[in-house]
Amino acid sequence: MRTSRRIFLKSAVGLTGAATAFHASAASRFLPGQVGKWKLADTKEYLNICCYCSGGCGTICSVRNGQLINIEGDPDNPVNLGGLCPKGAGLTGLRKIVDKDRRLVMHPHRLTQPLVRRPGSSEWEPISWSQAIDEMARKIKKTRDESYTKEENGVTVNRCEGIASYGAAQLNCEEAWLVQKFARSLGVVQIDNQTRVCHSSTVSGLAPSFGRGSMTSHWCDFQNADVIMTIGSNNVENHPLSSRWCHRAVDRGAKWIVVDPRFTRTASQADMYAPIRPGTDIAFFGGMIHYILEKKLYQKEYVMNYTNATFLIDPSYKFDVADGLFSGWDEKEKAYSNKTWMYQTEKVIPWSTEPGAPGAWADNPGVPKFNHPALKVPKKDASLQDPNCVLNLLAKHYDRYTLQKVSEVTGIKPELLEEVYKTYAASGAPEKSGTILYALGQTQHSYGSQNCRAMCIIQLLLGNVGVAGGGINALRGEPNVQGSTDVGATMDYAPGYLAWPIQQNHPTLDAYLSKETYADGYYMNKPKFMVSMLKEWYGDNATAENNYCYDLLPKRSLKHNDSTIPTFHYMAENQIKGYLVWGMNPAHSEPNTKYCREVLGKLDWMIVADWFATETATFWKAPGMKPEEIQTTVYMLPAALIYEKEGSIANSGRWLQWRQKAVEPAGQAKSDFEIMSRLFHRIAQLYRQEGGVNPDQITKVNWDYRNPQGQLDIKAVAHAINGYSTKTGKLLKGYGELTADGDTACGMWIYGGYFNNENEKWDAMAQPCTRRSLADPSGLGLYSEFSFSWPANRRILYNRASADMNGKPWNPKKMLVEWDGSRWINNDVGDFVETRVEDGKVVPVPPNNKAFFMTWEQDARLFSYPMKDGPLPEHYEPYESPTKNVMNGRQDSPMVQFTKWKESVKRGNSEEFPIVATSYSVCEHWQSGTQTRNIPWLVEIMPRPFVEISEELAKEKGIKNGDEIRVWNNRGSIKAFAMVTVRYQPLEINGKKTHTIGLIHHWSWASAYATGDTMNDLSPNVGDPNSYIPEYKAFLVNVEKAK
Repeated sequence: MRTSRRIFLKSAVGLTGAATAFHASAASRFLPGQVGKWKLADTKEYLNICCYCSGGCGTICSVRNGQLINIEGDPDNPVNLGGLCPKGAGLTGLRKIVDKDRRLVMHPHRLTQPLVRRPGSSEWEPISWSQAIDEMARKIKKTRDESYTKEENGVTVNRCEGIASYGAAQLNCEEAWLVQKFARSLGVVQIDNQTRVCHSSTVSGLAPSFGRGSMTSHWCDFQNADVIMTIGSNNVENHPLSSRWCHRAVDRGAKWIVVDPRFTRTASQADMYAPIRPGTDIAFFGGMIHYILEKKLYQKEYVMNYTNATFLIDPSYKFDVADGLFSGWDEKEKAYSNKTWMYQTEKVIPWSTEPGAPGAWADNPGVPKFNHPALKVPKKDASLQDPNCVLNLLAKHYDRYTLQKVSEVTGIKPELLEEVYKTYAASGAPEKSGTILYALGQTQHSYGSQNCRAMCIIQLLLGNVGVAGGGINALRGEPNVQGSTDVGATMDYAPGYLAWPIQQNHPTLDAYLSKETYADGYYMNKPKFMVSMLKEWYGDNATAENNYCYDLLPKRSLKHNDSTIPTFHYMAENQIKGYLVWGMNPAHSEPNTKYCREVLGKLDWMIVADWFATETATFWKAPGMKPEEIQTTVYMLPAALIYEKEGSIANSGRWLQWRQKAVEPAGQAKSDFEIMSRLFHRIAQLYRQEGGVNPDQITKVNWDYRNPQGQLDIKAVAHAINGYSTKTGKLLKGYGELTADGDTACGMWIYGGYFNNENEKWDAMAQPCTRRSLADPSGLGLYSEFSFSWPANRRILYNRASADMNGKPWNPKKMLVEWDGSRWINNDVGDFVETRVEDGKVVPVPPNNKAFFMTWEQDARLFSYPMKDGPLPEHYEPYESPTKNVMNGRQDSPMVQFTKWKESVKRGNSEEFPIVATSYSVCEHWQSGTQTRNIPWLVEIMPRPFVEISEELAKEKGIKNGDEIRVWNNRGSIKAFAMVTVRYQPLEINGKKTHTIGLIHHWSWASAYATGDTMNDLSPNVGDPNSYIPEYKAFLVNVEKAK
């Protein structure tokens, strides 16, 4: 048996305890009291994962006699190696706190029983679970029946437009998957979760570049980098576990660059720091692209073979610098047609269903009929002489982005820009690798998706994607925001990043499969994923004859944006009357939250499941609200904590880890799984008994997630997500076994294999996602036998690109995959087609250039036609900007979303509001503060809200450190304490001194131990056209000393 560090330490403590007892009498002469019993004696340990950032830090919960005694870091978890940040170290405080007598007692403010707030009331009332479930079910049914559309323009849509669902990233993966299934089984299409307001731009920027929209590497891989660039992230403070891996790289000789508006804790650890004006990242990246191409520092063999650099684009494509628009702009529709952004075609190859062909399965019995797409092979110019080839278009586009011009926009001095560019571009040497670490500073802009695209272009030019120590690494902020995105708890995606049906594009299953299936690459298999999902969703009710119940899925409309920002406008317009909120706090975390709180009062009902009272649940108590005038019924449901239930969670690096249940939920709290299950079964029962609009959509749903003993069991949900045979019920080994003929069911194809141990299917600790081996034979920190990394346990995506065209690694010391002349030798699971079947035998596939097989081209895209606002990133100013755009003739992006609601957006100008504001977090608190502001010892460390301002601005405004100040704009006004600091410096922008201030967003009115004004009252509710993410990171305000 392997002896872990944990077991060794416990054994050592036991031996020490014996020695201590032997010498007790002697020790008593020197110690004030007798040596006590070890605090963890006679405890049972349970493994869990922290509930704050997306690091996935392992924890150990120690329990004695059913009571939680201690939580500490897990030294055998390779992610954090036992370390925890202040928040993680305080996890016990979510359930128990220390009282004035120094006793550990149950948290007095934890939600432990259901509560209801009746219309016009100023108080909560207790309510039983059975009554709450019945009342909520009846309200949901009434709203659904009154706001349902069965058919529109001749298309079956089966859509409920009166209910919205929000949240899932605080839940386990299995529960998050059920959140979207619950809502969509009612016909709800307005579904979103935390990813919309934090990292939705990652998916919409990375997926059009590489084929997938997730972090390409993982935390432990940072140590392999030769250059690290942290930009749009303060990873040392907000993702503290990352600093260990960055420092390991530095210890090995890596250079660390930080680009940030503020001199952060991360900057203090770096080799190089560049201050940048918020909202100007594309200008910065554009300058780097220009520098790389001008100096010919790109990794030529990589770029020529693994990207679309040589592809020829339609000759009519252009970008007009004078008006700042790409070709295809429609002024009336305020949108682009991407027709001129497409490739020229060399030839067309029909889909083949011949035996042995990749598409042969498409004619099998039971497979839905669809139009098999033909492959349009792009025309290429390997000589790079044609002006329409991608690499030439790229060089032409960024020719304007000179050091001087980028400096005028960003505020970074030209000589510092050049030093940064030179240092990072050195990672383009074939044997080198550079990694980009980013977070919300990149994503939360009206062009956040294009920020992500720009990073993708740089990493592709330098050959940094698919290699150890490289990648585009999104440091997500919610513990399971990766998982909640994976499961499709958003309006636009089904589980596993399949497109959710839209009535105009996908009126039938035939139309869906015809439009979404690729002509080449791995997404030729989309029909297998979709049909298997439908089989799990509707069980035996889904048959080939009824198109697997496809028509029961609710269809979105292109004429109606169902993301979170417009949701609040639909409340104001009386369209949405019911709101389901799962571990989310939009009354604090949405942009322009004052407006959001006001319109929540127009709802008929709202259901909130959480651990503590939130600003959302108590919106009617907010400053300035009049409870007696608010007729919204609010149900506040006590949810189980992370260690009071079991389930999996996905960290930013796509590692799926399992949380064990350590203790029973406090009081009457229940898991979100049980709450949803009881509520869904009651709704279905009402439709069976009383009828209503389209009962089949609900009553035909498969929601039988019980174990052999008949009990609700989250492991049954894990079976559904993993996938199983519909004939035998046995778990599938992986998504490679999925079929499109109804013989397999799978809730989410990309998780195939994470819970596949059929022999011990009811033992979570015998599944791939609970593996605990620390073996690392490659020395690269892959830890392939620890947990499970989707897809297929790959640790580094696109790893075929880590080797040249002959299959030889660019750097043998960082070998991920290698061709030995007859077969592939792998340290990681290959992310490419390694074998094929010939004459009934499995044979290896020799090296080729298909390194990105999740795109139909099987090449990565430098030039990306799927983007809605342009195939190449272009600098536009933020919606509210202190200066004129000098890069082109357009001030802000022509496709900024939601500006039509002018009465709520209330755009500010630089004359009235000359100061740039940005927002961020501190290490000691987390997001809206619902958890951390209810933990006394975290409040002691960081007790009150503050605003960071420079010494220069403070002097101009007559403000001293610690003064209370007012920050305001057209949307709101807040007060906080001033932190006067040298960490901010005014920047020279277009010849004018420009100030930036930093808003810390954790505080608001609804917590037991620390309150303050809501900073998001100031942020604008406008968004990105690809991701619809709000623009939290760059907007205008003014500042004065509070009167």
